[in-house]
Amino acid sequence: MQDQMNYLLAQAAKGRMSRREFMGRASALGVSAALAGSMLATAARAQAPVKGGTLRAGMQGGESTNTLDPALAASEVPFMVNMTWGEMLVDVAPDNTIDLRIAEEISSNADATEWKFKIRAGVEFHNGQTLTAEDVIATLRRHTDEKSQSGALGIVQGISEMTAEGDMVTLKLASGNADLPYLMADYHLVIQPGGGVDNPAAGIGAGAYKVVANEPGVRHTFERHANYWDAARIGHADSVEILVINDNTARTAALQSGQIHMMNRVDPKIVELLTGVPGVSIQKAAGRGHYVFIMHVDTAPFDNKDLRMALKLAINRQEMVEKILGGYGSVGNDFPINSAYPFFDDSIPQREYDAAKAAEHYKASGHDGSPIILRTAAGAFPGAVEAAQLFQQSAQAAGIPLEVKLEPDDGYWSDVWNVQPFCASYWGGRPVQDQMYSTAYLSTADWNDTKFKNPQFDEILIKARAELDPVKRKEEYSQLAHILRDEGGLILPMFNDFVEARREEVGGWIVDPNGELMNGKALVKCWVTA
Repeated sequence: MQDQMNYLLAQAAKGRMSRREFMGRASALGVSAALAGSMLATAARAQAPVKGGTLRAGMQGGESTNTLDPALAASEVPFMVNMTWGEMLVDVAPDNTIDLRIAEEISSNADATEWKFKIRAGVEFHNGQTLTAEDVIATLRRHTDEKSQSGALGIVQGISEMTAEGDMVTLKLASGNADLPYLMADYHLVIQPGGGVDNPAAGIGAGAYKVVANEPGVRHTFERHANYWDAARIGHADSVEILVINDNTARTAALQSGQIHMMNRVDPKIVELLTGVPGVSIQKAAGRGHYVFIMHVDTAPFDNKDLRMALKLAINRQEMVEKILGGYGSVGNDFPINSAYPFFDDSIPQREYDAAKAAEHYKASGHDGSPIILRTAAGAFPGAVEAAQLFQQSAQAAGIPLEVKLEPDDGYWSDVWNVQPFCASYWGGRPVQDQMYSTAYLSTADWNDTKFKNPQFDEILIKARAELDPVKRKEEYSQLAHILRDEGGLILPMFNDFVEARREEVGGWIVDPNGELMNGKALVKCWVTA
């Protein structure tokens, strides 16, 4: 309840919720009117943004191979970089509602096959150009081109026709999709001048901050966009900076010394230690993020279903949640959906560690006994190396010759992930099931990192998009979960909480289950109080 109240207080203090609505929702949480009124008055004073200064984040998840092209963002630093200089049509608020950004109105027809987005007037790009509906169309069209290698390819391919007329963008779909506004919040779909076709890595957008220095794998600095359209609510610091600090110890030391104001990926092993540090606050958000091991189902030996099932049964999920996450998470079930999603089916049996059954499937696979190489890196996810070693130990108990190969952090997301047939990875999750499945498991998705291509799965996924009956839609999503869980190359042992830390002089922090560091917006939504 405390997290819910904190969120309501922050929304009300920033003018995003009326006093009447706040009092009503607080009452629903069991808070008396007198106490709610007092809390609101205190929060309003405490939440007043402070303008000026420099706000810095220290982050794991950056490489020398990173680019400013939003289509190619594949790890945490480029994700946050793009969310700092870019704006999408919409964003997703912490309570999973749509936050209107470049689009100021959204409407659809009855069967959700046609959507209209009214483009906000007076939005200026960093180069001084005025953002138009044509820029929106050009941006979306670029991401539908397979040559762009966009992480959003799977979610925009369902758009059959795009038109711009005046300030209105109309998207017609091959089949209905009730969740299309959520898909438009995908962090790859940053609106760029002319769609970014001529120079997608120029770093010119309409966000709160302009790119000043871009040193991939080292640092990224930004200055406030003087003509930003929403400056009253977002973009409080004069400048912001992201320091790439992949080493956990160095990143923690930078926070303690005040070199940075916030950090992602706090190692669960040191949460208690940091909790006792004066001036430092631990921030935790449970959501849809998950840590995984992914197999390419089109590559031997992972093209063998029995071998895949042997590996799925040979991992001790509860042990990983306890030892790798320190309890800050929950067990996974080999499909990327948990109770944080609408239409989650909690009746699907939990897959458990079973060395005997794993051994049976391994024998049935006819594998020759040669080492099965699992590639990992410290930056794949917090504790990825240790998790792979635990997996190796539990697999050996089933007679499976799993061998862990340590890869360098730099280049991992370009040379290993989505390239090598078996590796460690992570996903931040998505607001709705369709977006998660369309991004990573639809046959045609560029980020289909298990190379899973199942016509039945594709057919049900497309059908579920257009289903407006919630009972039928839940059943269809349950079918997708069963297919992927039993046929796919995904091993999902755990859903992780986002565990982060900030210094006490950071104001405006809101717990956001959508992604790390306030879904990538901590630098643009927070401020420095001292």
